[in-house]
Amino acid sequence: MATSTGPDPAADESSDRPAKRPRLDSNGEVSRGHRHIAAVILARGGSKGIPLKNIKMLAGVPLIGWVVRAAVDSKVFDSVWVSTDHDDIESVAKKCGARVHRRSAAVSKDTSTSLETLQEFSKLNPDVDVICNIQATSPCLHPHHLKEAVEMITKHGYQSVFSVVRRHHFRWQEVKNGVTSTTALNLNPAQRPRRQDWDGELCENGSFYFATKELIGQGILQGGKTAYFEMQPEYSVDIDVDIDWPVAEQRVLRYGYFGKDKPELLRLLLCNVSGCLTDGQVYMSAGAEEMLSVNSRDLTGISMLKKWGMEVILISSSENPVPKPLADKLSQKTGCELVHLTEQKQVEVERLMMKKKLAWEEVAYLGNDVPDVGCLNLAGLGAVPLDAPMVALNAAKYTCQNPAGRGAVRDFIEHILRLKERVSVEVEPPCSNLTELNSDQKSEH
Repeated sequence: MATSTGPDPAADESSDRPAKRPRLDSNGEVSRGHRHIAAVILARGGSKGIPLKNIKMLAGVPLIGWVVRAAVDSKVFDSVWVSTDHDDIESVAKKCGARVHRRSAAVSKDTSTSLETLQEFSKLNPDVDVICNIQATSPCLHPHHLKEAVEMITKHGYQSVFSVVRRHHFRWQEVKNGVTSTTALNLNPAQRPRRQDWDGELCENGSFYFATKELIGQGILQGGKTAYFEMQPEYSVDIDVDIDWPVAEQRVLRYGYFGKDKPELLRLLLCNVSGCLTDGQVYMSAGAEEMLSVNSRDLTGISMLKKWGMEVILISSSENPVPKPLADKLSQKTGCELVHLTEQKQVEVERLMMKKKLAWEEVAYLGNDVPDVGCLNLAGLGAVPLDAPMVALNAAKYTCQNPAGRGAVRDFIEHILRLKERVSVEVEPPCSNLTELNSDQKSEH
């Protein structure tokens, strides 16, 4: 059985100590014996394989955003932390809803281990009784994985729980020092089993490691009363080097946790013309005629979404008006209604929604600047182009991989369609298997 100590970044000084929030029982009373359980996501800025990979965009979301979302939405943690030594990672972590733990230089080295980081975090946060070290590079983690694992700690008295995946790999001894022969390690070559006749082996997938503060203080991540938590292979995704990225992106689009959004409810896309469908510029001809540049991929995307049954309405506003001749041409080209808003955007959009008898959860909104923030926050699914200002980026749930007028609309529409297709074929995830280790299986460090 694998005995790795887990993923490898580090942690440190708390920017704000987690308040110990009492947990209530079914009668609304404080639960006796409550222990503070914290999720700690290690995200050092000095990644060698992929520079700043922890905040690189993966399927429209920063990498750490996938696991922060799963941890927060699981509702089993009293606090969720990102431990980092980098300002940009700190900014993204806060946007994703995590607290930030600025680690010390002592545990921010290339040689620093995860355990050293967690020990420092534990010393600086003595109110935390159980730490769940979640690997930032495991973007297919779901809330139900964490809920089931936490129950093993809180209801069954386990001191450590870690995630594994079942592999069916035949292993052979490595040839070294001129030795020309090798030996099979987990099979009899003369009687090779069929996959269906072999249970395979359990390997750590690094997704998460729960341990009590007492174990961490002793320098142990897996010890005491120990259990492994078996995750299905489709959720066991790890990103280490560049070649992993495109494969991981496809896996995330199929098996990732996209939050509490309900894409199946979306019925309307509201899309700003200036700064979304166009690059925000108005071109002037020699004869003083105004022209807009529209990307053909975006127009195709709008047609795709309409074929799915969603309505698309283009928005022009008093801040960035589209002249009527251009508006008429654009409406004709896209086959969409173009609405000119003269008042505050959220007020007018809500008036439009009322007329169409729609709720916010039924609306997808593509905005690009300060006037769009209110709508982006309320929409069932809000997005901005890659080049949107920070205030809009912070309000959006999805960041397009292309800038305005360069395929951002198509990108967002493809994201909506992927979510809808996913929901249409989605089935209940298989139950994960959580098994206690026998005394002779346990590994001490």
